[in-house]
Amino acid sequence: MKRSHWIALFGAAALLFCSAVPVGAFEIGARGLYWFPAFKADMKADDAGVVGDTINAKDTLGLGTKALPTVEVFGGLGKHRVTLGYTPINYSGSTTLSSAVNFGGKTFAAGTNVDTDLKLQMVDLEYQYTFLDMENLLAGFSLGAIGQIKYIDGEAKLNGGGTTADQTARVPLPMLGMGAHIGLLAGILEARAKVTGIGYSGNYIYEALADISYTPFPFLDINAGYKHIGLKIDKSDFYLNTQFTGPYVGLTVSF
Repeated sequence: MKRSHWIALFGAAALLFCSAVPVGAFEIGARGLYWFPAFKADMKADDAGVVGDTINAKDTLGLGTKALPTVEVFGGLGKHRVTLGYTPINYSGSTTLSSAVNFGGKTFAAGTNVDTDLKLQMVDLEYQYTFLDMENLLAGFSLGAIGQIKYIDGEAKLNGGGTTADQTARVPLPMLGMGAHIGLLAGILEARAKVTGIGYSGNYIYEALADISYTPFPFLDINAGYKHIGLKIDKSDFYLNTQFTGPYVGLTVSF
């Protein structure tokens, strides 16, 4: 299924949730984040029985770090909360190879100047059910169970010396986890943490974050936190092992 179809499907699910409850009976809002992760990745692509080389994307191909945006919309009713998020991850680099590499059945000789693009478009649909809510502890404390679907549309492309190699991977990954919320100063300062993940057949993905939000005005929160994503995809013709780790800042508007 094309990425645009998945985004439309996830968006329709979120809209159905919101339309199922009376107007004014739920919280609704949007969040924008800028994430500044350190990045590392190893990747390999085979083709027609030709086994590719495992390539370090930073050291071999010259891909550097960059800030990544995330946009989320969410709605909540009582103990239920649904969040739809989108994170476009786009890295590019150019370098002269010190040794030959094979990627996707194509060989790039030593001394070749290679341009590389690595894209991982992530769409997240998350449902959280709050099963423990202790409003009288500090300024509020809650725990929730999380079910999440992360759809990844990935592409790695190498171009140099008149040769181009392109490999794609599109996978929906179900994830399970927990979320916690702590009110530090009622209505002004709050903390939250979340961990989700899944592992199967040598593949895995996990995501963890912790942040603090400050509410200087009603309906507006300023967020600052730290986030980590680890991802390993090992298919018959494509291998990717990558991690993103770093701080983020953002703004949330909710009603």
